[in-house]
Amino acid sequence: MQLIKLSATESTNAYLKDLMQHRQLVDFTVVTTEKQTKGRGQMGTSWISEPGKNLTFSVLKRYEGVTVAQRFWINISVSLAIHSALDQLEVPSLRIKWPNDIMSGRTKICGILIENILSGQLIHSCIIGIGLNVNQLNFQNLPKVSSLKLLFGRDFDLEKVLLAIIDQLKKYLKLLEEGQFKELGSQYEARLFRKGMPTAFKNKENQLFMGMIQGVSRTGKLLIQLEDDSVQEFDLKEVQMMY
Repeated sequence: MQLIKLSATESTNAYLKDLMQHRQLVDFTVVTTEKQTKGRGQMGTSWISEPGKNLTFSVLKRYEGVTVAQRFWINISVSLAIHSALDQLEVPSLRIKWPNDIMSGRTKICGILIENILSGQLIHSCIIGIGLNVNQLNFQNLPKVSSLKLLFGRDFDLEKVLLAIIDQLKKYLKLLEEGQFKELGSQYEARLFRKGMPTAFKNKENQLFMGMIQGVSRTGKLLIQLEDDSVQEFDLKEVQMMY
């Protein structure tokens, strides 16, 4: 593992992608920064982080046999790795909110943004961007956001938490390379936020409906049982969970 520490950058994902154009990087090259000025989340959302208080970092993972059709399994592996690392810290009520937000109770503590680099129908490598709220206390009127310090009332050593996450990433991404899809899938579904619970959703037409999460499809779509007992698949842009 090569660790690159920056005082500030627009985006660790963008920095790592640019670095790949100019240097041969080893597997699990990690770029971390104290201040990220243009951090991004899923679907173009911003990731707001107080400088020096949280973990904002990106990891390069190279592949040989993972196909484009299997890309959601990277998401599953990364989500499980972070869940496992935080579970070791005894973070309470951990769940994975589809597709890859890490929750403690009803509050989000970690977001993930994965960008794949393709070679034909294979994923050549991917850049895994992770933002974990660690020692920040104020989240600017975001009631569904928390941090490790808010949960435990104490500061955490950022580098120790980073190394714990990297250790679990290596473990779970190895399971993916070994083709342990059944094991990964069962662990992911067992940790899904609000699985099997009556939940309100909003579709892309902004219509509200009730349903229960049953799991995810092999392509990563959310499976929701509707009030007529039918089960429908929803992609990321097609449904929003209301909680």
